[in-house]
Amino acid sequence: MNDAPAPPAAEVLAGLAGISTATVSTQLFKRGYRNVFVRGAAPLNAAAAQFAAPAYTLRYIPAREDVAVPDVWSNREYPQRKAIETMPEGWVLVVDARGDMGSGAAGDILLQRLRVRGAAGFVTDGAMRDAPVIADMAFPVFCAGAAAPASAVSHFAADAQVPIGCGGVAIFPGDILVGDGDGIVVVPRALAEEVARDGVEQERFERFVQSQVGQGRSTFGLYPPDEAALAEYAQWDGE
Repeated sequence: MNDAPAPPAAEVLAGLAGISTATVSTQLFKRGYRNVFVRGAAPLNAAAAQFAAPAYTLRYIPAREDVAVPDVWSNREYPQRKAIETMPEGWVLVVDARGDMGSGAAGDILLQRLRVRGAAGFVTDGAMRDAPVIADMAFPVFCAGAAAPASAVSHFAADAQVPIGCGGVAIFPGDILVGDGDGIVVVPRALAEEVARDGVEQERFERFVQSQVGQGRSTFGLYPPDEAALAEYAQWDGE
């Protein structure tokens, strides 16, 4: 599976990037999707965590000594290196590392290359090498922790742009990943437009709720709203 659906319009991605992953997960829950949060993937740099981008997938399998050798990194067709050099600008590289923390899924040089090439970020359910350096980059990177050994110590890149599992979530090429300080939520590509639209409205309503709760009002009848609260919200000026 090398093809992926076309990414949504820039304004849809901007809308998703402008709302929280909590809002995105609520919108997906309303549509029957429960397993959308990538477990174990936290931002290395919370100040550079917010993004929304289509997923370019990379699948690691456990390393085996006859193939996971240093020479593999010189092979221009090796899926890890090929993905770093060829994935489209504006996409996020998401790596299925099986939750294995024995070595880094990538290190600072490869992450710098992705950043310079215009990638939207890097996500894995495994560890990152050179984590303190990467944490200083103005680049969204999400992982489960740090590990000093190189990737081939425990990982072998088997293929790219195929369905993967990352942090217990199914991710298909072209799905939309949304990230912030809470972590990563996966939006099926077909739902991106409606989740962005309804998520923006949800957050506007929640600002109304916050304004009322901040004045001492009970959440009963307000969150979720009854008919009276909805009527008040309809008249709210957003201030």
